[in-house]
Parts: sequence; C-alpha cells; structure tokens
Amino acid sequence: MALKDVIGQDKAINILLRTIEKGKIPSTYLFSGESGIGKKFTALNLAKALNCISEKRSNNNSLFYDACDECSSCQKIEKGIHPDFLMIESEGNQIKIEEIRSIEEALSLKAYEGQYKIVIIDNAEDMNQSAANAFLKTLEEPPENSLIILVSSMPELLPDTIRSRCCRVNFAPLSSNECLKVIKKVMGNKYNVSKISSKTSKVKNADNKLSEIDMLEIISRLAMGKPGYAVTVNLVEERKWFIDLLEDMLNAEKDGWSSREEMERWFEIFLVLLRDMALLKVKKDGNWMINIDLKDYIEKLSRTMNLKVIIEIYQQMSRLKGYLRYNLNKSLTWNYTGLLLRTRMDFDNA
Repeated sequence: MALKDVIGQDKAINILLRTIEKGKIPSTYLFSGESGIGKKFTALNLAKALNCISEKRSNNNSLFYDACDECSSCQKIEKGIHPDFLMIESEGNQIKIEEIRSIEEALSLKAYEGQYKIVIIDNAEDMNQSAANAFLKTLEEPPENSLIILVSSMPELLPDTIRSRCCRVNFAPLSSNECLKVIKKVMGNKYNVSKISSKTSKVKNADNKLSEIDMLEIISRLAMGKPGYAVTVNLVEERKWFIDLLEDMLNAEKDGWSSREEMERWFEIFLVLLRDMALLKVKKDGNWMINIDLKDYIEKLSRTMNLKVIIEIYQQMSRLKGYLRYNLNKSLTWNYTGLLLRTRMDFDNA
C-alpha cells in the first residue's frame, strides 16, 4: 500500500505529499491523534515514499512522489528489513534509553540503499525520562538526510522541548463510512457471523441473526472512528466480554478483571454504553447509538433511570476511570462500581 491508500486522512496526506514534491522534508515529524486512525500506517508509507526507487519518479506528477509499493525498497520497508529503516516500539509500556541509543547508532551511518535514513517511534509518549533526555540530543543535531517520525496518541505527555522541535501533523478520527471502508478493505470477511455472536443470556437481539454486511457496519460503529482497533481486536467478542463482566458485577460476584489495562478498557466500553442510554432517553429510535444492535437490552437496562441519573453515573464512571492511573485496588474498584450500579440499574428485568 501507499500514501494514496490511507483512507480518511486527506489533509494529512496532502501535507506530506506536498513536502515530498517540494523536497522540504523536516528532520522530525510528530504524527498525533487517537489510536487506530492510521498514524503508524501513514508513517510506514511515508518511509516507503521517501525511499521509493521506482522509475515513475521521473514523471512530473504528484502521485509519483508516493510509494510505488512494488520496488525492492518499498517491499523491504514493508517487511521491516530495509537497512535504512528502523521501527521502535515500546515494550511493557516503556521506551528505554537503550532504544534511543539504537536510533543514534542507526542515524550515525550514511544511508546504504535509500535516500533517507528513517526511524519511526511508535507510542513515543512511552519514552521514560532518561530516554527523552537522550532523544532530545538527537533532535538538536539531526543527521543530514534523516527523518524521525514520532507517532503518539497522547502527545501532551511528551516534553515540550521535544514537541517544539517536531513538525506536527494531526490525524482525526474517521467518519463511520470511512471506517467501514477501511474495515472492508483490510479485513474482508475475517469476521464470521456464525462464530462471533455477542449474545448473552440477557441480550435478546443476537448478532448471529444479522447479515455479514450488517455485522461489518456494527463493527465500524464499535470502532468509533478508529478502524485500526477493529483490525487488531475482535470488537464483538470484546463487547461480549464486557457484558459478561457487567452481569457478574450486577450479580455481586467476584471481580473479573485481570489487569489495569482490562479495567481501563472495561470502563471505556461502559462509558459508550452510558452514552447510548442517554441517547435513547432523548431519541427513542436509537439511530445514533453505537451499540444499535443491542437497543432492546440497553433500553431495559436503563428503564429505572432518567437522563439526569445516567449523566450522573457517566460523570462518576469517567472520574473513576481517570483514577485508574493511580493503581486503584482492583477488587475495591469492582465492588464500589457494582454497588453503585445495583442501586440504579433495572438488571433483573433486562
């Protein structure tokens, strides 16, 4: 694939293609935006475009400043084996100084095959303090014909001294139609409707009664403008996991979270469910719901709550999710959340 294949990020792609055409490539880019909207995919294809060796480059057409996706250089970068390309990814939610030193070492060498030495740092906000300090020295004296691309969903966590030295390109969540295009293009028929029903004992409108096209549309809604997440995670099965835990919580059973990451994701899905509850109180048709296929279930779950109560619960859950960064006790958080919800939700009749 190439830059032209990036869906829903026309503004960002046009900026990048114009800089290639003019030959004014900055030493460092910061690709910022939510996770799963194409930042890393764009960074990879920018690397391919800059080092593409296709003969088409001789044509005076902006499209030919893009990657051909066929030459040996494009293929090597795609596979991660190009000698002038390096991908850095965090391990254990942390990028350490050792990774930054590997960047310094890679950039200290002249380009072997391509025109540029290119490094992509995914989840750049995960740099620890030592790594960030070391990286700043690299930014202050960037080697000639080199490019570093920082990819971050939380650029505010990067030090100001790093952000100020980057050319920032913002990426936006995709529309529902654009999200659906990406999912269809990348995933095809990966989702087998007969095998991934999100039906639980409490959900009456089971997904396995939906057509494959309907299922992909539901997945695009669940992705909420972030198709990359839908590509890497089975969102329907994840929702089933969420509902199972919600039922356990409302039945005052033992906590079912295995990690803080699971806790955070559970609260994220719950906030979306509360959003849908609020929408149903305002517009009964449910057309604007994310979980539109679970309309009956959500309607019954919120039967005893008015809009004010739903908003209050949303605010409480949102604050609680924010506190998770302080390593709240898993069992205490489960019990507190369950107690709060059991006094508000009509679970027995759902």
